[in-house]
Amino acid sequence: EEAGLGYDMARNEEKANNMFNRWVTGKQTAIAGGPKGRRPYLASECRDLDQADKWRQEILREIGKLVMEIQNEGLGEHRLRDMNDQINKLTREKHHWEKQIIKLGGPNYIAQGRRAMDEAAQEGFVDGMDQRGGGGPVYRYYGAAKNLPGVKELFQKPEKRTVRRTRAQMYRNIDMDYYGMRDDDDGVLIKLEAEATEKARAEAVAEWEAEQARREADGGKRRRQQEDDDFEALTGGFKAYVPLPDNKDIEALVLAKKKKDLLAKYTSPALQEQEAEAKAMLNKQ
Repeated sequence: EEAGLGYDMARNEEKANNMFNRWVTGKQTAIAGGPKGRRPYLASECRDLDQADKWRQEILREIGKLVMEIQNEGLGEHRLRDMNDQINKLTREKHHWEKQIIKLGGPNYIAQGRRAMDEAAQEGFVDGMDQRGGGGPVYRYYGAAKNLPGVKELFQKPEKRTVRRTRAQMYRNIDMDYYGMRDDDDGVLIKLEAEATEKARAEAVAEWEAEQARREADGGKRRRQQEDDDFEALTGGFKAYVPLPDNKDIEALVLAKKKKDLLAKYTSPALQEQEAEAKAMLNKQ
């Protein structure tokens, strides 16, 4: 009897725990907004804005989970391709729910997501590459799927080839303007050249005058001294050992020469002979 009583007490306690568990589960379900149902296959079947937003949030969580898992390169090629296809499928499904939310009067998540994607692309935070084919839906590669065989080559930009032009192609665009034969037709170049020439000439003259003034101020005495030294070197230091006439002797000789010329001009030869005889007698010259 004691064993049976213990068994009954255990059963009652188990039943109480089960009832408590069911009560906790029911309360959590009520807090979460009712029992969790299956997501509708078509977004257009949902007529409740809150439910549509809830299904969109659920898809976002699934996408985030798959994006985290696809970063592992050790999953294998087939697993990575399946996960990448699943992410793109969920992305298209999210887009349908966002369109349905707009129809039900909810916020425009499509415009917000497009702006966020553009900003992320500019900052380099977009983890995926687009493959647009014929204007159809966008297929994006994520994580390690970008390095799969045949995928990486799709997004490599071809190298730009530098094509060298032939001599005939280069000569095709050469005309008279290339050689400057018509530069003076408008008269602008002539005016500019005249102004530049006048300016250059004025600068050259000013520089020359400044150089001459500097030379005269600094090297005048030295140049004259050098000339004197050069003359003395050429003459070898010549010294006169005979008496040289001074200025008075030279003036007397000049005066006598002029007097002789005047007498020769205004006196007759006979008179000149008589004067010469008289000077000889008087011993005068």
